[in-house]
Amino acid sequence: MSATILVTGGTGTLGRLVVPRLRDDGGKVRVLSRRGREAAEGIEFVAGDLDTGEGIDAAVAGTEIIVHCAGSQKGDGDKARTLVRAASRAGTPHLVNISVVGADRIPLASGIDRAMFGYFGAKLDAERVIADSGLPWTTLRASQFYDLILTVARQMARLPVIPVPAGVKFQPVDADEVAARLAELALGPPAGLAPDMAGPRVYPMAELLRGYLRAVGKRRPLVPVRLPGQAARAVRAGANLAPERAVGRRTWEEFLAERVSR
Repeated sequence: MSATILVTGGTGTLGRLVVPRLRDDGGKVRVLSRRGREAAEGIEFVAGDLDTGEGIDAAVAGTEIIVHCAGSQKGDGDKARTLVRAASRAGTPHLVNISVVGADRIPLASGIDRAMFGYFGAKLDAERVIADSGLPWTTLRASQFYDLILTVARQMARLPVIPVPAGVKFQPVDADEVAARLAELALGPPAGLAPDMAGPRVYPMAELLRGYLRAVGKRRPLVPVRLPGQAARAVRAGANLAPERAVGRRTWEEFLAERVSR
């Protein structure tokens, strides 16, 4: 195919894996970044800011597909609104959005649990904006990436004693597997809300941390801490899990074996 495809967040954890897949499938790929870069390996970079709207009209001009990978802990809905307005002025591109498993099942976080679970509400806001845009759309909800779990584990392992949210479980997935699915959806017809995508195993948070500590040869005591709030309660009940959609293949242990060394 030869569609012109814009990827927002194309230099991030997921976007940088999606971009080459789209290019290799024959797409004319354009990557939105805050600062423009020189074209490389058949990929065009355009400068734009979804927070201010600067450069977004030019970025979406002529696109037939927009893969929205840009996101943050808050403000995702506003970013999506900026993108949708520009996309609507440009025509009727297929909007392909990445969200998170449980976005519709976890109450809005506030207070202490906002730092851990606030992104669920932010992703749901963006989902709704895109679904109500009047444009053809697809949203894929994926569970947390191993890369995120690794970042959290590294930070927590710096502490002499690691506080672990009690009762919290995750079903993390490999970002490259999600990238393959997202690219497939982008190159196909609009699917609306696609089936969830989650990793092959459900892990208690303590088990994920112990796996990391073993991989790097460290010892740390783990102390369970019960987080307050409705969002934390929903996560303890498994609202962030999709055991019936355990379609990922790579395990946390395999990921660590490749990414972490003693």
